[in-house]
Amino acid sequence: MSDGPAYGFYGDDFTGATDTLAHLARAGLRTMLFFQPPTDAQLDAAGPLDAIGVASAARAMAPPAMKPALMRAGARFAELGVRILHYKVCSTFDSSPALGSIGAAVSTLRGFFPNPLVPVIGGQPGLQRYCAFGNLFAAGSSTGGGEAPPVLRIDRHPTMSRHPATPMLEADLRLHLQDQGLPGMGLIDWRHYTSTSGRLDAQVNGHIESACPAVLFDVLDDAHLAPIGRLLAERSAGVPLLAVGPSSVAQAWTMATRSADSSVPIASPAAALQVQRSSGPVFVFAGSLSPTTSRQIDAAHSYSRVEIDPAQVDAGSLDRYLDDIVTLLRSGKNVLTFTSRAFDQTSNRRDDTTRACAALVRRVVMSMTLRRICIAGGDTSSFAVQALGGWGLSYIGAIAEGVAMCRLHADAEELDGIEIALKGGQMGGIDFFERLLDESARRTTDKPNL
Repeated sequence: MSDGPAYGFYGDDFTGATDTLAHLARAGLRTMLFFQPPTDAQLDAAGPLDAIGVASAARAMAPPAMKPALMRAGARFAELGVRILHYKVCSTFDSSPALGSIGAAVSTLRGFFPNPLVPVIGGQPGLQRYCAFGNLFAAGSSTGGGEAPPVLRIDRHPTMSRHPATPMLEADLRLHLQDQGLPGMGLIDWRHYTSTSGRLDAQVNGHIESACPAVLFDVLDDAHLAPIGRLLAERSAGVPLLAVGPSSVAQAWTMATRSADSSVPIASPAAALQVQRSSGPVFVFAGSLSPTTSRQIDAAHSYSRVEIDPAQVDAGSLDRYLDDIVTLLRSGKNVLTFTSRAFDQTSNRRDDTTRACAALVRRVVMSMTLRRICIAGGDTSSFAVQALGGWGLSYIGAIAEGVAMCRLHADAEELDGIEIALKGGQMGGIDFFERLLDESARRTTDKPNL
């Protein structure tokens, strides 16, 4: 690695950004995730870094609101000499022309990373997300009995096809993204990975010569990431490159750039040590309405529960909820606060409700000393972590595939060092919230970066 960070990533939400942080850290890269483009003082505090990230709420923003934040981040990444900027999107690619537009992000960031190749990596097998011939597939819910869950086309997925803000109604990612400003995308299907590197390069060059705005790469297996990683490393060596996709972009990069004799093995959640029991009560806020999170809430037997009706959230009700939550926590009870399952997230009050819930999380944390918290839900996590007022996260260990335990870095003493897990709605097993509490959760052999 050079003196500066070669790898940069910009997360369109906080949960996904921590997943990328985890993959890079487990590969032995010194990595820090910031909440804004880092200042020189924050970089000095972090120490030497191989990779840096910025987490955002872009997935929940309209393009006009996305652009100024992306401009600031793109300029800062370029100033720091980043060779590859990974625009990190959800592995299900849920987005739309009006909300979290991936095309709008590409058009803004390309000015800072002018490589003619813009690769879009279309799957993350570790999360059971697959891209075949340009079409995205994702695992559904387990059928029980130890059987593997069915894998469904994303536009037929029972959760993602009905996402309250950005339902996935088209499985072909080229068609999905053309409505967001990326018409005529090229495709490298999985069969090209078995050919020679020269033939793969020729296919990529052909798409570039055809002036494709981006090139989609199939991913059906982790082995497919190795040739993609080689392309990323080689193509970014001369001209800085913008890549789009889930954390599989980081996986591909580390496969190609880590030295073969590296003394730091790539760790995975499956090969992990146990997480120590939390030193105090754990506070969980679940804003996700996904069926997976609902089942996890039902299975969380070690918590006192506080149900919130988001449609009735106002300043007065926040005080009432706050009193109930803090009273339980001060008595030593773990508390799981969750939004009513009947809430209509398609309502016009959705953003106001999310911000109100984020404010509640901050008020709970500021009301007493907590050492471990968890926030479930992509948009909820993004707004809540921003509301807390810290400036960064470093990696501690893995709770489940796709969910990292992180350390919060903040100037405020009462916030600095809090252990925080951010969980996407569909992530984790049914016992996730129980595993969050004690040694039944699992931790990788990695030490925190800071």
